Amino acid sequence: MTLKSKVALVAGGTGGLGRAVSLAFLEQGSKVFVTYRRAQEFQVLTKMAGENASRLVGQNVDVTDETAVQQFVQGIIVEHGRLDCLVNAVGAYAGGVKLWQMDTKVFDQMLTLNLRSGFVLSRAVVPVMLKQGSGAIVNVAAKAALDHSAGAAAYAASKAAAVAMMDSLAADVKGSGVRVNSILPSIIDTEINRKAMPGADFSKWPKPEEIARVILFLCSDDARVVHGAAIPVYGES
Repeated sequence: MTLKSKVALVAGGTGGLGRAVSLAFLEQGSKVFVTYRRAQEFQVLTKMAGENASRLVGQNVDVTDETAVQQFVQGIIVEHGRLDCLVNAVGAYAGGVKLWQMDTKVFDQMLTLNLRSGFVLSRAVVPVMLKQGSGAIVNVAAKAALDHSAGAAAYAASKAAAVAMMDSLAADVKGSGVRVNSILPSIIDTEINRKAMPGADFSKWPKPEEIARVILFLCSDDARVVHGAAIPVYGES
């Protein structure tokens, strides 16, 4: 994959999946900017990056805040003059409650983190990519966007809307050199998910590193014919 010297922004780049994506970009020789909400997670990422940490920059940014995101993206452009890749790995899950029993605040939170984040990030990044005539956006949705199980109405709705939004954005930028795709993970093998479901068969869950390789492919020039896709990365789960 041709990602050496690329400039990548990984929103939520210190979480279970985001960290794997950030490290994979660094291993390919990219300059990586990450947003985070917990400083400790960024410290862990920096340590794991080792000698590649010199190409890693992190900032505590609320990616649902338009002003904060615009300022962060503009800072990247001022420093590097371009932004080649955006990966949105920000998201949250809430489930186990029937729709009529759900707290409205939980519903709003799902829409904010799983849908608004992609809108705010894309709104800041797309004009930059259109101007330079190239760029790749990968939004992390979920299997739940298509598989609407009981007790997950808000989560499923937010992820389904995120896929629809990216699909429409892909149509908006068609022919511009900017590519937009989504990925649909099932349950990812992360520490948080293992603690939440200790009795599950972890061997069937896709690993963050495996999904990261798919994301990097979609960001690379090797995937120049992939546009407007929603790609399942379910593993065996």
